[in-house]
Amino acid sequence: MSLLAAPPRLGAQQPQRVPRVGYLFSFTSAEGRHLWEACREGLRELGYVEGRNIVLEPRWADGRHERLPELVADLVRLKVDVIVSAATPASRAAKAATSSIPIVIVAVGEPVKTGLVDSLARPGGNVTGLSLLTTELSGKRLELLGQVVRTMPRVAILMNPDNPVRTVFLEETRVAAQTLGVQLQPLEARNPREIEHVFDAAAGERAAGLIVFDGALEPSQADRCTRGEATAPGDVRLP
Repeated sequence: MSLLAAPPRLGAQQPQRVPRVGYLFSFTSAEGRHLWEACREGLRELGYVEGRNIVLEPRWADGRHERLPELVADLVRLKVDVIVSAATPASRAAKAATSSIPIVIVAVGEPVKTGLVDSLARPGGNVTGLSLLTTELSGKRLELLGQVVRTMPRVAILMNPDNPVRTVFLEETRVAAQTLGVQLQPLEARNPREIEHVFDAAAGERAAGLIVFDGALEPSQADRCTRGEATAPGDVRLP
């Protein structure tokens, strides 16, 4: 007795797998809406329509970096095909969560020095992407501030202690400060309430200006500071 199996029909189409892309943001959806819309528009221009041939999974930490590991773990459980992470804290959380899912980093400062990649030419591992911030600009920022504030024996530095890139930028800024004869006043803040204390401390030490490191302020907080609403009495002003 012989068993015969009918051959598959020629031309039969297998169901096309829809790619699933995870996004990890440290800020709120309201503050990042313009970036999110720009991303979706770019995908549409490439022929990817959400809900038709691609699934997008955004996760927002709402400015709370401690939530990033939980959010990226959710994306890993969903078995997304790729994770797009914005800024250094989100990118480090993504790398710590998976070594198999490809990670595309965006707007990251010094990916080599923060341990995200082996080198810019050969990233290695599962991480690739773009770096928009370089420590070489640290001295230039201080120089530009000096052109606005002619006399600045002391300059305050606002940074988020949860952002690992802060140490890299602070080191480079200190080198420039020594050359310019400027004393730095490093100050840390994680939320708007702590930022108010930062301005009080800077004003109390008569700082002539303020430099804000990447990730120290959410967009709404930065806008508030530039309008002067968060500036304490004294000489501290944003350039």
